[in-house]
Amino acid sequence: MLSQSSADIAVIGLGVMGLNLALNFADSGFKVAAFDPFPEVVEKVRGGLEPKVGVTGALEELIGSLKKPAKILIMVKAGGPIDGVINSLIPLLAPGDIIMDGGNTLYQDTVRRQDTLAEHGIHFVGLGVSGGQEGARHGPALMAGGAPEAVKAVAPLLSAIAARAHDGTPCYAAHGPGGAGHFVKMVHNGIEYALMQMLAEAYLLMSDPGNMSASEISAAFEDWNKGPAASYLIEISATVMATKDLATGKPLVELIRDRAGHKGTGRWTVEAGFDYGIALPAVAAAFLARALSARDRLPDTRAKLDYTPDMVTNIAGMIGEAFPAVMLAAYAQGFDLIQAASDEQHWDTDLRAVAKGWRAGCIIRAAMLDPISSSLDNGDILASEFAAKTLAASERPLRQIVQFATAAGVPVPALYSALAWLDARRCPVLGANLIQGQRDLFGAHTFERIDQAGVFHHDWDDQA
Repeated sequence: MLSQSSADIAVIGLGVMGLNLALNFADSGFKVAAFDPFPEVVEKVRGGLEPKVGVTGALEELIGSLKKPAKILIMVKAGGPIDGVINSLIPLLAPGDIIMDGGNTLYQDTVRRQDTLAEHGIHFVGLGVSGGQEGARHGPALMAGGAPEAVKAVAPLLSAIAARAHDGTPCYAAHGPGGAGHFVKMVHNGIEYALMQMLAEAYLLMSDPGNMSASEISAAFEDWNKGPAASYLIEISATVMATKDLATGKPLVELIRDRAGHKGTGRWTVEAGFDYGIALPAVAAAFLARALSARDRLPDTRAKLDYTPDMVTNIAGMIGEAFPAVMLAAYAQGFDLIQAASDEQHWDTDLRAVAKGWRAGCIIRAAMLDPISSSLDNGDILASEFAAKTLAASERPLRQIVQFATAAGVPVPALYSALAWLDARRCPVLGANLIQGQRDLFGAHTFERIDQAGVFHHDWDDQA
């Protein structure tokens, strides 16, 4: 039996993430009550939670155990299950109570739920949570969005359990009203897609035609992780490449089926790019690469070009030198999207706070997020001194790698799209003038001129 009106927070949903977050809250000094909609789950996890966390199989008892205003974190599967939990909670809650959704929820769904719950006087906070089960237990990165008074009320709880960056700052931030928190988490996941695909392409190049073994590739990743590309994803890539299958002794990665799954957040990010008019080629390439991986492979009839042996010999070092540039492109594209959405939705999201909040705990944490956060003081990352220094060191090897991959017939859509995006951002002419001429010729869509103000239409049939 849970004590009445004594718990600081309730966690609903005791899967891996919910269970570990409940323990994290308890270890951070809070009194925690926990519930799961499935009785068998409650009984399974009870022994691992009690006495640190009070566990109940009755929703009414859970709500009765909370201090007012009640603060509830839902950690169930996104979509219908969240709506089901919310509908069960509404009759039990009072105006001023706060529900948080810590799942990978589409930000428009968060706004819809906020509007529904506002009719009952109940607050709803969309909470992005990154870091996996280890982060949930020992410190995730947290991204909140919702009404300022609700976010302020839960901030002490969230700051306490969040990861700490190297300077001691909690990796928690409020990113604005509405769906801002879940939007920032969605973009985080889109960047994650891009970085993972870039590492997969690096692995392909080092493996064949680079002729490097799994252990050699692992060592290369470890070496990169000591430099400007240092990041969690490179660190775990080294671990994956070094791991042996216990049954066969072979590198486990070579026994894993070459098909990558996804849960939708990459697609949502690309769609948001379309909605807000922001180019996200690295994220789009990564998402489409996963889709392609699910297709049956055709016979290998690639027409390869000759390439110099020294390219093969130096492949790991060259990719390592190029990698900071493609990482920069992935992050910059994500920040472009967050800024565009913030402007249109009037969220007033602080991009520096986003970058600082990703420095620890989350999947895309990386050393370069420190200088990126400083670069955001002046707006466009690519216009910063940090970007100039990064590209000065990395752009030439990136071009060589893309050229080499093309000659060798190795698909590197994320690496190439990052380079093309970097070029497009800095190229004085992109050929859009021809496109506008074409549009005006066949559809009278008009165009602007560089030598006169106004909007023009030309009679393309009259060349006199």
